[in-house]
Amino acid sequence: MTAALLIIDMQKAFFEDESLGNQQDFLVAACNSAIADAREAGIAVYLIRTEHQRDKSTWTLSMLDDDQGFLFSGTEQAEFVDDLDVEGLPELVKTRDSAFFGTDLLQRLRILEVDTVVLAGVSTHNCVAQTGADAYANNLRVVYARDAVASTNSEYAQNVLGVLMDEYRQVSLDASGIRQLFSKKRA
Repeated sequence: MTAALLIIDMQKAFFEDESLGNQQDFLVAACNSAIADAREAGIAVYLIRTEHQRDKSTWTLSMLDDDQGFLFSGTEQAEFVDDLDVEGLPELVKTRDSAFFGTDLLQRLRILEVDTVVLAGVSTHNCVAQTGADAYANNLRVVYARDAVASTNSEYAQNVLGVLMDEYRQVSLDASGIRQLFSKKRA
């Protein structure tokens, strides 16, 4: 049994929203703690980021409808937030909410024989939740790092996580629970 930690969309653009901006320091510290625990336990860590092209070829339907893109490759907004411990960690670029859509994430996890993914980052009710739903569809167990996820809408986050935990039997653990999980699921 093997776990992997996915740090999702900890990018500067998302923290421009006041509700996430107010949580940035706490969330970065929580993600860094999970990264440190994963490294200590020999657990794979992947940094997942969203990036789009200015030519609209990667835009979502809502971006196309609004004729407004963001998170363009090479911009400061697409960079990981300051102080996030990214050194030496592999990065995957996605163009949709799920870290599985259009990436080789599943292949990487299968090669490592991962059976459980721990999800951290933003936004709980969008990219984190969609990655969790797709992990379930690929027969991977999902754990949400409760202290290391955040959302612009706490009600949406609670509701979607409630469904995922109830219907898909996914779980949410605090930092000590994540540490214990990593010690049991060494890569």
